[in-house]
Amino acid sequence: SVDAQPVRVAVAGISHGHSGWILGRKPQSDITLVGVYEPDKSLLQESAKTFRLDDRLLFNDLGKMLDAVKPEAVVAFGSIYNHLSVVQACAPRGIHVMLEKPLAVSVEQARQIDSLAHKYHIHVLTNYETSWYPATAKAYQLVNDSNYTGGLKKAVFHHGHEGPKEIGVSQAFLQWLTDPVQNGGGAIIDFGCYGANLMTWLMKGRQPVSVTAVTRQFKPDIYSKVDDEATIIVTYPDAQAIIEASWNWPFSRKDMELYGSTGYVITINGSDMRIRQKSDKTEQNRSYTANNIPVYTNPFTYLADVVKGKITVKDDGLYALPNNITVVRILEAAKKSAATGQTVFLNN
Repeated sequence: SVDAQPVRVAVAGISHGHSGWILGRKPQSDITLVGVYEPDKSLLQESAKTFRLDDRLLFNDLGKMLDAVKPEAVVAFGSIYNHLSVVQACAPRGIHVMLEKPLAVSVEQARQIDSLAHKYHIHVLTNYETSWYPATAKAYQLVNDSNYTGGLKKAVFHHGHEGPKEIGVSQAFLQWLTDPVQNGGGAIIDFGCYGANLMTWLMKGRQPVSVTAVTRQFKPDIYSKVDDEATIIVTYPDAQAIIEASWNWPFSRKDMELYGSTGYVITINGSDMRIRQKSDKTEQNRSYTANNIPVYTNPFTYLADVVKGKITVKDDGLYALPNNITVVRILEAAKKSAATGQTVFLNN
């Protein structure tokens, strides 16, 4: 049956360090790779060699590739600034798109993407690694479904690593990741988006009241054009989020602390957490896997199920367009706040 066929997926841009996830992926039943577009010819050749890609898959022109291979969906692994042009090419052709986080570099670009998605009835999904974590799904359950924490009053998000250069990302990736136009900023964008995405989901899509941010350049010799350190405070009528995004952590981390009036949930990584309620004498350790918490452990299976209509994307979901437009609103306000030293109020 058609439903059993893998979804035909093409790649638009491969300069993002995560492009190897799909280029090097063994063939599976969820998706099949039908084309790879990359304007940088030497990068394309190099990757083709590394991943042993058939020459027939390779294209230097996005429109030509889309018309030649007719994908059902496209995954974008180029700069954040280029996300809009990928959607502009795919939407009129009725091709669904999955972008690497964040959705866009500005609210203006996010709005254009949104109107294209609605006009041409395509899904535009944004992929974050934290969406595949069983601990993420369990934390939501404890905060929103079981009321373990007594609601959510304060959330603290820690995301980042030692720095892109320090961890050895490729030159092609480093070039746009540290560019204020192509990436939209430094750590504030690269890692600030995680907390914004998770908080918007935990708050079930509610819009924040205000955003206050402070950025720093602790390593101007390495990152001359963008921040490498950002702290963002996002306020709601009854809750507050503190987003700590950094290229200065001693090691890579993606974890969060969620506090309510009766308890807290602190995730440590993708599967482990520490929890405690008011009545408990001590903290308890918990571990979760995809076996005991239903979660998509990779973005491609999720994409395939969305394209096939097996699942519905909820507006406030982690991958969803409305959530990710809110993320861009938060990030744009954060950049403005950091630049002016003022709190930015979002008129909702």
